Amino acid sequence: MHTPLRTLLLQKSGRTQSVMPETTVAAAVDIMNTTNVGSVLVMDGTRLVGIFTERDVLRRVVGKRIVPEKTPVSEVMTKDLAVMRPTSTVADAMAVVSEKRIRHLPVVEEGRVLGVISAGDLNHWLIRGHQVEIDHLVDYITQRYPA
Repeated sequence: MHTPLRTLLLQKSGRTQSVMPETTVAAAVDIMNTTNVGSVLVMDGTRLVGIFTERDVLRRVVGKRIVPEKTPVSEVMTKDLAVMRPTSTVADAMAVVSEKRIRHLPVVEEGRVLGVISAGDLNHWLIRGHQVEIDHLVDYITQRYPA
């Protein structure tokens, strides 16, 4: 729980996906589907201006019957972003994800995006940590624990 997000980012495979504000919704969805991600960052040069997520597709595009091929992501992206620092912990990120009911947290340092941590990444990290603890306890109980 006290692990810094920088550690999680270093262990993630794959690259953070991003699009420009003028990218169409259809093109952004194609990227999300092709790369099997639930969000893309919206970048104006090196500046993070928003995030476009599966939830945005459902609520702001499909739900409002907007034409994906003609609509830029800048019109339907989430602009009010929660971001984390790489020194923030897994516990910090879990609190934000839970409180704000979001699934994707950009990790930013000095204005530069380092990556995105998802709720799934946090869950995977916790499960892995619990499994290690369980393995140690089983070894201890069965007297296989190193002396």
